[in-house]
Amino acid sequence: YMLQLSGICKTQTDLRKKLIELIGIEETNNFYKAWIENGATKQDIDFLASQGFNSIRFPMHHNLFTLPIEEEPVKGKQTWIESGLALTDSLLSWCKTNEMYLILDMHAAPGGQGNDIAISDASDVRLWQSEENKQKLIDLWRKLAERYADEEWIGAYDILNEPNYGFQDSNDRNGCNEELNKPLRELMIEITKAIREVDKKHIIVISGNCWGNNYKGIFPLWDDNMVISFHKYWNYNTEKEID
Repeated sequence: YMLQLSGICKTQTDLRKKLIELIGIEETNNFYKAWIENGATKQDIDFLASQGFNSIRFPMHHNLFTLPIEEEPVKGKQTWIESGLALTDSLLSWCKTNEMYLILDMHAAPGGQGNDIAISDASDVRLWQSEENKQKLIDLWRKLAERYADEEWIGAYDILNEPNYGFQDSNDRNGCNEELNKPLRELMIEITKAIREVDKKHIIVISGNCWGNNYKGIFPLWDDNMVISFHKYWNYNTEKEID
């Protein structure tokens, strides 16, 4: 989406496959290593701070931190990837130096959180029907919250970016007409419980269905330190639009 490659490939995984076809697995791995190491550097964070920004929202892919459920050596157990955690530590250290808040955003959840597959890098949506994927997401948030519970410059945990899925109606692909949103609410409550087991301090950010815009059935809220994140695209910033 951001690289304007939709005519060539639909997701990151598709892009990786095409790179392997072109240059082989070894060079593809080298490319991704360089991409991750240079995608955001201390120099970038220092520059943003110099321009007056006070926060960074880090779009996390679950595969930076844990294996897909299909690759777990022991079914139902979670394998943690230290390099992803170290990457987050580095980003946090650069933010702390500049007194900027780091918001952890689960951008690509295990199994994929919606039919807009470019967002979650999913070939198909396997989160909502998979207890293993749900549990992996819950456990990952507990792991992150445990690690960063006492970090002053962690601004918030944005627990599931832009879910978009029709639970009641499969033809409502992105959940914009969903009336209940029961599976979404239940999962966000379970994630919150896991976080609060180890971290009572940090803000929890939630997004409604339909890319963060459909909150039917989500209320009442279940935590007293929570932010609602509505994602309004292609709108003007007039009072009418905001209302």
